[in-house]
Amino acid sequence: MLEEQMMKFALLGAEWVMWLLVLLSFLVMAVAVERQIFVWRNRSPRKELQRALGTFLEGGSAAALEETLRQTEGLEARILASGVRAHPYGGNAAAEEAIAGTLTFERLRLERGLIVLGTVGSNAPFIGLFGTVLGIIKAFNDLSMDTADASTAVMAGISEALVATAIGLMVAIPAVVLYNYFQRLNKETLGRTESLAHLMLSRLQGTSPQGSSAPASGA
Repeated sequence: MLEEQMMKFALLGAEWVMWLLVLLSFLVMAVAVERQIFVWRNRSPRKELQRALGTFLEGGSAAALEETLRQTEGLEARILASGVRAHPYGGNAAAEEAIAGTLTFERLRLERGLIVLGTVGSNAPFIGLFGTVLGIIKAFNDLSMDTADASTAVMAGISEALVATAIGLMVAIPAVVLYNYFQRLNKETLGRTESLAHLMLSRLQGTSPQGSSAPASGA
């Protein structure tokens, strides 16, 4: 009974598998476009950010830096701003905790949807191979019918089955490339932000929680 049901399923052929792969390719492109738009909208102006942080490192006030970061859009500005805001309430320890928490939150936002690209990239070839196996099973079943057109049907069936593997590879390769691209982009963004955060914290170390410069110790 089970064998008969499995045979009926196999005889459906590879066409439905190819349609599934086409749908997955549209899903991959949709996720990639959404992620790229997200990156563009959450990118901080690098020159403005470096200028503001440079001014702060040269002796500027934390309040002025916070105001600049608040007016600057983007992921990096939000992460740095969280540390400046938290500093008056607990010094560098509070600033570090705020930056770490915001960094984790922003990392989750950056990685949202990438699991789709990774999953499709790693599994699309197997889905295509599955379609090929189904197509070959159907082709040999047609051959067993021993009709005049059996040979032609078998050749056509095998060709269709191999197309499923080709489509699987065509879907997987762009998905893997896009996954690696966004992973690298996210790593660079977060790494650059962590570097700027450490520079900012080194300067905050010399200020009191109220934002004024710490008094120098007497000789």
